[in-house]
Amino acid sequence: ETLRAWVAANPVGAPLLYMAIYAAAVALSLPGAVVLTIAGGFLFGTLTGTLVTVIAATIGATLVFLAARTAFGAVLRAKAGPFIGKLADGFARDAFNYLLSLRLVPLFPFWLVNLAPALLDVKVKTFVIATFLGIIPGTAAFTSIGAGLDSVVEAQRAANPACANGAACEIALDVGALVTPQLLIAFALLGVVALIPVAWKRWRASRA
Repeated sequence: ETLRAWVAANPVGAPLLYMAIYAAAVALSLPGAVVLTIAGGFLFGTLTGTLVTVIAATIGATLVFLAARTAFGAVLRAKAGPFIGKLADGFARDAFNYLLSLRLVPLFPFWLVNLAPALLDVKVKTFVIATFLGIIPGTAAFTSIGAGLDSVVEAQRAANPACANGAACEIALDVGALVTPQLLIAFALLGVVALIPVAWKRWRASRA
């Protein structure tokens, strides 16, 4: 409740702070992006949470991309190791569609897909657009789970009205209220996202 109240009182500052934290986590290749994405959905809702997360993740990824083209490039190339060679042919044939497929079908770690295009001379514009579009489905799915968690909290509050009023009470967990329509929709969306790799491969095969 404290977090939600702070977000409501800071409609501009709260999303900007969240985006700064998320972008920094991506730029530094820190773990926990899924947790942050779910938190974004819980704090801002599905639509706003998806938008700010996609923007922040794209900014963070672009910072890594640009850093790889500076003096840090040699260090980052060493970090990427032999994986660069495995991606080189795909980027040489069709950089945009290949990068888009790597975002939609996460065969390689997110940090590696941030580094490889820079080391393989992909244009900044191509990188930004393909990254932005490619991470939308997965981000929306996990953000919707975070938004669905809020419905679970509200359902438990409704099941314990005395506690909601601040009176001394004994909380009784309503198991049925743990599965709300919003959460079911979120998991259904996650299932759809899980099918994207199959659909994408079939589409690429039909084009070939």
